This record gives sequence, C-alpha cells and structure tokens, in this order.
Amino acid sequence: MEKFLEDAAAALGPRGLTRDADLIAPWLTDWRGRFTGKALALASPGSTAEVAELVKLCARHNVPIVPQGGNSGMSGGATPDGSGTALLLSLRRMTAVRAFDPAARQITCEAGLILENLHNIAARENLRFPLTLGGKGSATVGGLISTNAGGTQVLRHGSMGALVAGIEAVLADGSVWSALVPLKKDNRGFDLKQLLIGSEGTLGIVTAATLKLVPALADRVVIWAGLPSLQVARALLLHCEDTVGNALEGFEVIPADSLASVCAYNQTARIPVEGEHAWHALIEVVADAAGTESLRERAEEMIAAAFEKGLLEDAAFSTNETQAEAFWHLRETVPLAERAKGPAVQHDISVPVDRMPDFVDAAIARMEAAHPGTQAIAFGHLGDGNVHFHVIAPPGSERAAWEAGEGKAISAEVHDMVTEWGGSISAEHGIGQLKLGELERLGDPVHLALMRRIKAALDPHNLLNPGKLVALAPEGPSA
Repeated sequence: MEKFLEDAAAALGPRGLTRDADLIAPWLTDWRGRFTGKALALASPGSTAEVAELVKLCARHNVPIVPQGGNSGMSGGATPDGSGTALLLSLRRMTAVRAFDPAARQITCEAGLILENLHNIAARENLRFPLTLGGKGSATVGGLISTNAGGTQVLRHGSMGALVAGIEAVLADGSVWSALVPLKKDNRGFDLKQLLIGSEGTLGIVTAATLKLVPALADRVVIWAGLPSLQVARALLLHCEDTVGNALEGFEVIPADSLASVCAYNQTARIPVEGEHAWHALIEVVADAAGTESLRERAEEMIAAAFEKGLLEDAAFSTNETQAEAFWHLRETVPLAERAKGPAVQHDISVPVDRMPDFVDAAIARMEAAHPGTQAIAFGHLGDGNVHFHVIAPPGSERAAWEAGEGKAISAEVHDMVTEWGGSISAEHGIGQLKLGELERLGDPVHLALMRRIKAALDPHNLLNPGKLVALAPEGPSA
C-alpha cells in the first residue's frame, strides 16, 4: 500500500491525504456510536477531478473506498470495517456553489456543502431548500442524496430524491458522469440519477448536484393539538389536507409518554396545551408572499372545524416565530430525551399511511407483552407513513448486553411485523451496515437479485463502500 499512498498523496496535495491517527479517529465511529472501524488513510479531495484521479488509483491498487459526508447517518453507512484496508473518502472540502439561478429556482453545489449553509445561501435570494432535519449543521448534500434523506417537510415536498434535478458522480472506474443540467422532459433512456439517489455510495460517489428551490416562507402558523388517539390524529391529518391543501407543510405526532420524557430531560420545557392527552400533533401551515393575509384565518378556521368534528381535545397556536420554534424544539428534543432514559432499540419504519395508527397500537401491545419491563413508543411523520418506533429496555439494563441480546430479538420481531403489514424496515435512514442482514432476511429475492446485478455492473470489483446496502452473493460480485 505504500506505493498507493505515495501516489494518492501526490495526486491530492498536502491537504488532501492524512495518515495521522488522531486526525482520522473522529471519523471512524458512526454518529450513534454503534460501529467503529479502521482506515488506511483519510482522503479529502478538493475537486471532482481529484476524486476521479483518486478512484482510478484505488481501482488500480484494489483499495476499497468508504465515502463520507457529515458522518451523521443512522445506519453505519459511512463507517469502514475493522480491517483497515479501506480508504476513508471525505468530501467536506468540496463546498463550492457552482451556479445559482434564483429565477429558475435552482442551485448547483458540490457534495460537501452543509445543509444549514445551503439554507442560508438560498435565503439570501428569498428562496429556501425545503428539506430540514435535526443534523442540518453537519449533514452534507452528498450524504443527503446518497441516503435519500427525509425530514419534517416530506409531506409537502418529498424526500431528497424529489428535490434533486441533476447529479455529477464519479464511478468505480474513475470516470465522471455529469448530468447537472436539468431538463423537465428527457426520454433518452434510464433516469440514471435515480440509481445513485439512495445508493449509499455503493454505485458511485456523488460530487455535485443541481437542487430545486422554492419561495421563502413569508409566514407560518404552528399549531399544537392534544388528541385522544392516533386514529383521530390520522382523521385530523386528512381534515387538514382537505382544508388547506398544499399550505400544510408538517404534521408530526408525539405520544404523551415521549412528552413526559422531554419535560424530565429539559425541566424548562412547557407543553403548549393543558390537560392529559394520549397523543399530541404538531401541525405547520405556511404561506408565501401571496397568501400571508389569510393564513392565520385559514388556520383558525381549519382548527375550529376540527373541534366541531371531534378531531381534537385542545389546541394552541404560535403567535410569533419564537413560539413556533419553541413548539418545534419540543418535537426535536424527543430523540435526545428518549436516549437519556437508557438503552433502547430504534426502528425507522414505514407502513401504508392509512394503516399506520393500527400498526402502532398493535406493535406497542405486541412488544410490551412479549418483553415485560420494556416500553414501546412511536413518534414522527404520520403524514408520510413513517414513524420512529423505539423499544426502551427495562430499567437497570446494561446497554451492550441488552442491545446484543433481547434488543436484537426485538428488532427482528419489529421488522417481521413491519413486513407483515406491507411496510419498509428503512423509511429514511438507509440500510448501511446496521440493517444489511435484515434486508437480506426479509427483502424480496427478486429485488435483492436486481440490486446485486446493478452493483456488479457498476462496481465489478466491489470497491465502493463494500459491506453496505448490497450483500453480494458468496461467489462474488458477478453472481
């Protein structure tokens, strides 16, 4: 490997490659702390040309590559294995905005651009990139594309894939595929960019993208509602969609137990509504400049009609932006508060939207009955059929032992149940290495075989993020 490392250092320059263990160490463990690996070196190219040259060197020397964005993924998809033979490839130096056309509402940027910085750039032109999530301060454009990330605005704008108009990527042989110029109609064959979206770096390394922007919000009203059940929450969601249409941008659900955890974790937290409610909904309605005058009136009429239909027990409206942010902060604190309670297994799942309330009730009852002392909770994006389903260990459980034993069994049971209900074991966090075995166990054999064929065709030597997303057959990539 010395020859490879010498050539790589020459190609990338003094800022582009390091073997310093202290500099590499922070990037060898995933965000959740579940996976830690080793790396041959850390490469930080500054351009697509340097990425291409580096990938050619890796192909020549048979060196695996693990691409990494902000290292904020939830499934260990950007963490190398323990062999130390892989090159960790960081795109964090590639942050340039190559083109910005406010009139066309499009921006072309490099893969290392951090999501929060993208938000700020768009805002300067009274535009916005309508995808946000808790890790916006570290998540990068390339990582978001590679995992087809979701977030709280999927209900109106879709996941990351719906916002990508063009892609540039370096393929396994070092060739550069560029399709950054967006066309509304293009029937020249396969939509190849969709292969790369959600492929977790196993088919190519995304180096740049053209993204869709939308007008900046001129106003928003955030509503906190207390509800008797998740079934009623689903009915309220439909009512809101019928009443305000595309003005409905967010609809999140949180159970009472999770709010109690938030209040215990942050003793200054205050629930916006009075009384006891089994479930709570966080609803956001928005307007651009043309709709600001009537927004609050429409929101109030929507909630008044919901009261008349018996779809909520109490509601509170944000009166200013500070209060709106405070409402959302309660929701965003749920994962931290749940983590503080002790060991748990987390599941990022989806089922058909209309079946989600019944699924949650059935899954909670089944898990808590089968595993006495555990607590099952669900929260998240009811509008797109995606909830985060956590099962918390009995008090006093030792984390490592419980997660490896009973926790692992619980996850298998949850995934079995999701599959029975026609759902997905990964709604927005990807497969990575965390769910690789479960995907193989539960996935449709035809679907899995097609993925293997595509992987073998585009990466015949299995050098791009090996051991993630696609488990190759024992006989190798060509199977």
